[in-house]
Amino acid sequence: MQTIKNIIKEYTLFIFGSILAAFGTSLFLLPNQLSSGGFSGIATIIYYLFDIKMGTTIMVLNIPVFIFAYIRGGKGFVFKTIVSTVVFSEAINRFERIEPFTTDKILASVYGGIIIGLGLALVFKGKSSTGGTDLLANIIVTYNNEISLGKVLQGLDIFVVLLNIIFLGQIEIGLYSAIAIYIINKMLDLVFEGINFSKMIYIISDHYEEISTMIHQEIKRGATGIYGKGLYTNQEKMIVMCVAKRKHIVRIKEISKKIDEDAFIIITDAREVYGLGFKN
Repeated sequence: MQTIKNIIKEYTLFIFGSILAAFGTSLFLLPNQLSSGGFSGIATIIYYLFDIKMGTTIMVLNIPVFIFAYIRGGKGFVFKTIVSTVVFSEAINRFERIEPFTTDKILASVYGGIIIGLGLALVFKGKSSTGGTDLLANIIVTYNNEISLGKVLQGLDIFVVLLNIIFLGQIEIGLYSAIAIYIINKMLDLVFEGINFSKMIYIISDHYEEISTMIHQEIKRGATGIYGKGLYTNQEKMIVMCVAKRKHIVRIKEISKKIDEDAFIIITDAREVYGLGFKN
């Protein structure tokens, strides 16, 4: 039963996500000649040059990629990707019939990026893909695992955006498309990492015990002592490490500086934190 529930959940996520991504593509990016990179960007060029439906082009471009992916393995993932791509392509063709929401390229790149990014995040959470350069990049990496997947995707998107500029003859299209692609990636980060980013703070001070005690009393947050050694002074030091919400960081700094004006403080992002007081 649990397996069936998981399958239903995954299919619901990536099918709804595919429809949502198609909605953002058809009603925001496509009417304004904007590209989200990948096969969608190539399909946009073909749509304006030859008046061929965007969804149909995406489906045709993906066929050889599906064949290669199937040969390379991961048949379950390929099947779900085929379903996602078919839904995505067909939804684009249907949404094309609706009047676009805006002809302002800035609004189109921003809102289109948000909607597409959210849709793609749901697709990925459903352990699927809409095919295109995502699947193509994975195939390329299987042939040479020393190549970075992120760099392959970035390179393919840049290449497609350049093609949009060349064939559609407007540099602005590339600039607005870059905004859309950036927002899409940021939306993916927000969905997968959340918006409640935590901070990690390192405090190097001879008064580490007093500082950690005050942090616990005032912020109700624990701290960890890490033994260290200054390689210049050759002196052993205790480093206080504390993970806290962003709103607490200012107060922790104030506590540290009030106790020890010479305290050395390092603050960095903690993208995901699991445990007591954070995610379970």
